[in-house]
Amino acid sequence: MSQDDLLLILSALTEPIFLVRASRKISLANRAAEELFGDGLVGRDFVHAIRDPDALKCVDAALAGELVADAPITLAVPERTVFRISAMCLYGASGVDARAVVTLHDISHIQEAEQMRSDFVANVSHELRSPLTALVGGIETLKGAARDDDAARGRFLDIMAREAARMNRLVGDLLSLSRVEVNAHRRPSREVNILAIVEKVIATLETQAGAEGRKINLERRDGEYEVPGDEDELTQVFHNLIDNALKYSRERSEVRVSVVNRERVAGVTGPAVAIAVGDQGPGIAAEHIPRLTERFYRVDNSRSREKGGTGLGLAIVKHVLNRHRGRLVIESTQGVGSTFTVCLPRAAPAKKALVS
Repeated sequence: MSQDDLLLILSALTEPIFLVRASRKISLANRAAEELFGDGLVGRDFVHAIRDPDALKCVDAALAGELVADAPITLAVPERTVFRISAMCLYGASGVDARAVVTLHDISHIQEAEQMRSDFVANVSHELRSPLTALVGGIETLKGAARDDDAARGRFLDIMAREAARMNRLVGDLLSLSRVEVNAHRRPSREVNILAIVEKVIATLETQAGAEGRKINLERRDGEYEVPGDEDELTQVFHNLIDNALKYSRERSEVRVSVVNRERVAGVTGPAVAIAVGDQGPGIAAEHIPRLTERFYRVDNSRSREKGGTGLGLAIVKHVLNRHRGRLVIESTQGVGSTFTVCLPRAAPAKKALVS
C-alpha cells in the first residue's frame, strides 16, 4: 500500500491519527489531526503537534519497540479536552515510512460522567446526612432526657416527622430523576393536551395557594394545545414550577400562568406551545440563572430547605424537557419576580380524511 493510499484511508477516520518516523518526525497526519492541530505537521517533530510530556513518553516508548503505550492527556484544542493517546509500534510495515502509529481518542464525556456520578453520590450523602442526624438525635433524646417530658416529646416528634418527610421527598425526587434518565432517549409517542394538564395541576394546588394567601391566575386563548408527551412527566414539570412559584411569591400575591401557541421558538423545531409560570417573589440574581437546573444547586440553601425543597425539582424539569425536545427559559428581575417558560413542540395537525 502506498503512502497516498494510506492517507486516503486514514483521512476517512474521525479520530486524529499520526504516523511517526524513528526520528520522531511526523510522516503522515490525517484530516482530523490537521483540523485539530493545524496544517503543515508532516516533516516536523511530534512535539510541534502535542506539547505534553506524557504524550511524548508514549511516542518514544513505541519508537523504542514497545508494542502499545497509552496515557490520558489534557489539551486546550480549541477548548480543554481530555484524550487517551495510544502509540503502537509498527513492525515490518512495507511501503510506509513510519515506526509508530499514534491515535487520540476523546474521553472528555467519560470523565465528565464519572465526575457527575461522584458529585451526585457526594451530594446525596450530604442531603441525607442532615435529616438522618436529626432523626438519630431525636430518638436518643426521647429515649433519654425527654422520656417523661410531654412538651419536649411533642416538639421532638414534630422535628422527626418533618425530617422524615424531607427524606421521603428526596428519595421520591431521586427515583423520578432516575426514571426520566432511563427514558431520556425515547421520545414520547402519545399526544397530550398540555392545557388540560396545566389546569389539572392548578386545581390540585389551589387549596395550598389559598391557605398561603396566594392566588393562581391562568391566562389562555382558544386553540389547539396538543403536544407529543408523557402525561405523568409533564404533570410533574408543571407541579414543580407552580409549587415553586407559590413557595417563593410574596404573601397576598399572584402566580400567573399563561398558555399560548407560538409559531417560532428558539431551540424548538416547528410551532410550539409556551407555558409561562410567573411569580412575584424576590427574584434571582443573573449569575445564578445558568446553574438553576443543576442537581442540588440552590440560590439560598437555608431558605430552600425551609420551604421543603430537595434541590432536584428543576433538574427533573430540565431532563423531562430534554426528552420532549423542549426547552426552559428563565427570566428574573430582583425585587420583582421570576418567570419560568416551558416551550414544547406542538403536535402536527391531524390530517382530515378526503371525501370523494
